[in-house]
Amino acid sequence: MKTSMKNLSDTKVQLTITLDAEALAIAAQVATTKLARNVKVAGFRKGKTPLAVAAKNIDPAMLQEEVLDNAISKAVSEAFIESKLQVIDRPTVEIKKFVPGEILEFTAEAEILPIIKLGNYKKLKSNVEKIVISEKEITETIDRMRQGFAEKAEVKRAAVNGDETIIDFIGKKDGVAFDGGTGSDYPLTLGSNQFVPGFEEGIIGHSAGDVFDIALTFPADYGSAELKGANVTFTTTIKAVKEVVLPELTDEFAAKSGPFKTVDELKTDIKRELTSQKDRENAEKAKDDLVKQLVAVSHVPVPEILVADQTKSIEQDFANNLMYQGLTLDQYLENKGFESKEKWLETEVKEVAIKRVKAGLVLAELSKVEKIEATTAELDAHVETFRKQYAKNPEVLKQFDQPEVRRDIANRLLTEKTVDRLVELNIKK
Repeated sequence: MKTSMKNLSDTKVQLTITLDAEALAIAAQVATTKLARNVKVAGFRKGKTPLAVAAKNIDPAMLQEEVLDNAISKAVSEAFIESKLQVIDRPTVEIKKFVPGEILEFTAEAEILPIIKLGNYKKLKSNVEKIVISEKEITETIDRMRQGFAEKAEVKRAAVNGDETIIDFIGKKDGVAFDGGTGSDYPLTLGSNQFVPGFEEGIIGHSAGDVFDIALTFPADYGSAELKGANVTFTTTIKAVKEVVLPELTDEFAAKSGPFKTVDELKTDIKRELTSQKDRENAEKAKDDLVKQLVAVSHVPVPEILVADQTKSIEQDFANNLMYQGLTLDQYLENKGFESKEKWLETEVKEVAIKRVKAGLVLAELSKVEKIEATTAELDAHVETFRKQYAKNPEVLKQFDQPEVRRDIANRLLTEKTVDRLVELNIKK
């Protein structure tokens, strides 16, 4: 077998492979043996016909097709292995010359894992922010806690900002009620900004028993295509107005909130929790930022097949998330004003897919360079964690015995360890 290689791009190659008479003879023998199993010859049981006899009864066209399939399949596999190329898609084969029993020449074109050239991954710039907890943040946290202990008393006066109102409402566009615009006995705290801008302000000044219209214009960037920039009217009935009375911030309140004796102890604990939360957020931001920097300083050719696969994965995950919200992908595309799914994929998905592929390729290369591995013990520990998490779901538990699921968990574990190593090399503690 003779092989020559032509680089079509950083991610695609074309091999020209030539097989001589000896290689074709071997392929013919394998093909004949395979086809002979199904040849029926009078006086012999199926599968027991001598090879020499069976060969005379094989359809020549069928034999030639089988010879080609066998010869090409074997040669392509050996050629890519010898060339030390990792194919990531089924090669496209084109026969250039074929003389039965003498010579076969063909090309095999395929996408391959590209050569990744890492930049200086040990001198990336860490953008970890200094953690500062302001008094405002602590106060806002305490105010939310006070809301949880608030007492609500029904009042006869007109509603003011901060009150809780119990309302019925019907939203109409051009006199017709629209989906999602109707509610009954809805508890709305004025000033919470839960509704369309202007709605809560329209309730202020009204009392229990009042029935009135609130005319509004939906924002131009509203999620529903039907309601973007639309002029609507909400016919609203106030059924009750409740004054929200917050508890005083005292040592007694602190004791009700947890194992604290004083307000100062409560504030200290809140500051500790907020610091811990920001620390976790900073750590995740630092990881993402370092991976982006590594991609930026590295040479990362992107195979089209990997981008296509990642695009499909993103689309499927997005559709599943929409399903949990009671929406279909078609409804989302219509609401967002996309003329087609292809336009959405090109506009919102493809760039994300490319970034994910690049990140995956550079991290895979970094794991090789740094000799990072996911050990069997580490994999077993991760699987056991998932088993405990889904202990009450027998169907999910079965999946953890499947080789492909364990491979996926192992790949994720390896990625996590590689990112941790990248952080270790660039962020000094």
